[in-house]
This record gives sequence, C-alpha cells and structure tokens, in this order.
Amino acid sequence: MTGEAATGRVVWTVNGEDRFKFLQGLISNDVLPLQKAPGIFWAALLTPQGKYLADFFVIRPEGRDELLIDIAEPLAADTFRRLTMYRLRAAVQITPTDIAVSRGLGAAPAGTFADPRSPALGWRGYGRKELDGEPMVDWDDLRVTHTIPESGIELIPNETYLLEAGFERLHGVDFRKGCYVGQEVTARMKHKTELRKGLVTLGIEGSAPIGTAILTADGKEAGRLYTQANGKALAHMRFDRMDGDLLADHARLIRLPDAK
Repeated sequence: MTGEAATGRVVWTVNGEDRFKFLQGLISNDVLPLQKAPGIFWAALLTPQGKYLADFFVIRPEGRDELLIDIAEPLAADTFRRLTMYRLRAAVQITPTDIAVSRGLGAAPAGTFADPRSPALGWRGYGRKELDGEPMVDWDDLRVTHTIPESGIELIPNETYLLEAGFERLHGVDFRKGCYVGQEVTARMKHKTELRKGLVTLGIEGSAPIGTAILTADGKEAGRLYTQANGKALAHMRFDRMDGDLLADHARLIRLPDAK
C-alpha cells in the first residue's frame, strides 16, 4: 500500500551539540540510542506534577545528525514555547521546517520508520513534499481496536497521566533512563501504586459526544467516552466500575472480553 499524508502535523529540527542531553532531561523516553543510529521513538513532555502536556515523535533520519520532532499542530506553539524556555544556555537550536509527514500500512518504503507505538499503525515517513489524495486508512478504527490514544482527544494537557493512557504498553516511557520533568510521579505510579483507572476499549451501541460521562446503572460516574469507530470506543474508566450496564448519554457501553 502506498502512503498518505498525515495531516495536522508540525515538524521541527533540533540541532546543536547539547541536543541529546537537552531532550534527555525533559521527556519520558530515552533519547541516547539515537546518538548511535537512526531511529524513532514516541515520548511525552510532562508537568513537574507528572501530568501530560504534549506527546510527539523524535526521529534521527538516515545519514543526518540532526533530530526531528513530529508533533500535532494544536500542541505545537505551546510546546515550542516550553522547550525554548527550558533551553536556557544549552547549545540547542529548534527550528520549524516544511517537512511533511506521511504514513501507511503494508511494506514500508525505504527511509521510513515503523511506528514505535504498535505494529498495527504501520510506518511513518518524513519528506519535503506532502502526499496528495484522500485518506485510505481508517486510523481511528485502528486506534480504538488497539487502545491507542490521540493527542488532544484521549491525551488531555494538564489532566492525563501517562500510565493511565497506556504509554508503557506503547513504548512511550522508559523507567531506566534517569531523571526528567515529571519522572518522580510517573515512577511512583509504576512502582508504588496499582492503577485504578485507565484507557480501555469497550463495545458501544449508539454514539455520544467525545467527553460524555459514562454512568453505571445506579448513576455513578465510571469514566469518560472518547473516540468511537465501528462498534467500539475508547474510554477512560475506573476499573472497579466496568461491570454491569454502562450508559453514555443514549449510548450503551459493553465490556469486551479482553478489557482490563
């Protein structure tokens, strides 16, 4: 299958001798393997209290020393400001580019990278020309089926916690890399507590607006409804309230056999 444009994305270059050290001290994943070889990973920038601010891909293209950051457009301006604030006197330059992002399923073209979150999401490519044509893949259906959150939908700035959103399962957080902003809270959630809430895929009959409260039969809030596709939905749920009848407005939610 040929690729299609991944619209709504912004790409920056990150240059300067301190680029690896700079990102290593800020984001949830390990940057240092990119010192040795081309590659891609997914990571988040957090508040000091461990809450999500933005997620993005960091890429080192083949044959280049600079790094790329691939981020959702609605998050770009605020994230650029924060990174600039953290830069201080570090030898780092973050520069907007006209690089276009493509993605697709099937055999990956030369120079592209497997999506680091899940094999189900295929590959991502970075070039100077955006691909034309209509979308060919129902990416929402893939995300819902494989319980993969999206920037600005299931991933909500100043609200979401990484482990509740599935970042560990999706290779977006490294617990061996050392300190970064928000690391202490994230590590404590990993090692000292049992998660009581998190992102799950449910069956759904009907539909309801994103963000609708999900209620138990006795009216207690059990979670919030997010992306819906082909009879399934992503929801952020309290695990102790997932059994029995669940309603979101006029939609009925159904616990699937492999849900937590």
